[in-house]
Amino acid sequence: MASTAKSTDIRIVRSEALKPKPDPEHLGFGKYFTDHMLLVDYTEEKGWHDARIVPYGPFSLDPSAMVFHYGQTVFEGMKAFKTEDGRILLFRPDRNAARFNISCERLNIPAFDEAFFVESIRTLVEVEKAWVPDAEGSSLYIRPFVIATEAGLGVRPANRYLFSVILSPSGAYYSGGLAPVHIRVEDAYVRSVRGGTGFAKTAGNYAASLKAQVIAKQDHCDQVLWLDGIEQRYIEEVGSMNVFFKVGDEVITPELNGSILDGITRRSVIDLLRSWGIAVTERKISIEELAEAHKNGKLTEAFGTGTAAVISPVGRLSWKQEDMRIGDGTIGELSHRLYDAITGIQTGKVADTFGWNLQV
Repeated sequence: MASTAKSTDIRIVRSEALKPKPDPEHLGFGKYFTDHMLLVDYTEEKGWHDARIVPYGPFSLDPSAMVFHYGQTVFEGMKAFKTEDGRILLFRPDRNAARFNISCERLNIPAFDEAFFVESIRTLVEVEKAWVPDAEGSSLYIRPFVIATEAGLGVRPANRYLFSVILSPSGAYYSGGLAPVHIRVEDAYVRSVRGGTGFAKTAGNYAASLKAQVIAKQDHCDQVLWLDGIEQRYIEEVGSMNVFFKVGDEVITPELNGSILDGITRRSVIDLLRSWGIAVTERKISIEELAEAHKNGKLTEAFGTGTAAVISPVGRLSWKQEDMRIGDGTIGELSHRLYDAITGIQTGKVADTFGWNLQV
């Protein structure tokens, strides 16, 4: 796609049978999907072409489609929000576009024009604007993804791909309030190593995390805290989110090292903290250092960051025989301030001094 592509380059085929809207009080997450989806094809001869918005429905793929066998797929997660005055805002879509291409490069998938990535999503959301919920904490979740569709077996990059965007109205992530979660430190399985695909949003990373997640649930924990894949000492991510720790007057988050996702919310938290004059450091931090900080009473807050939850406060960390309780069982002051600031900007309730939002 040329960078000059505009919404007029997208063919729109409207559904003749619109779905009834789900109950806004019981949306959950990822259970309902809108009337339309975006599709764009890729071939070696034409590049990315035939952008179209069509009625939501199943794909027809050959059983030998290479995505099934060799895992060439990348996705993103984004949200659209409705403001009190009826505007619809996208939060930092340019960053999702850039990260999408970083993931594609690692999976050897052809790059997608970033300006058109944003414009195509903006157009689809505009078509489906009636689906953007306006209840407190709700949003329209946006899932762009690409899959290898070439039919045939043989371990090599495919020469045919399909880019798609689907939309799902989603309810408040915290239906019962911002309650801290209980995290199990995983010291047997690893999620990724430097040089692998940990920094990319690709399906295999998430498949590799499922076993440890099941074990955590069996131990009555909500999530997994991943350690590095070499020494299994240094903290990387919590579940499918980036993670932050408030130790004394400093906020620490693991540095990007090739196996950690460059989260959009992570970047936003760092920018906010620095704008508030709060010391934030991106560096290696070991589980032993964290345990020592807890023992000395310096670890006062911990939280995960991601598109779905925004801020997920951590109340307990279980590691070997240690049970580290953080705070007083409620969300910490800084975690709450960050949550209010980011969700406020996303929904237009707080001034967007960073220029993060794009109006649909």
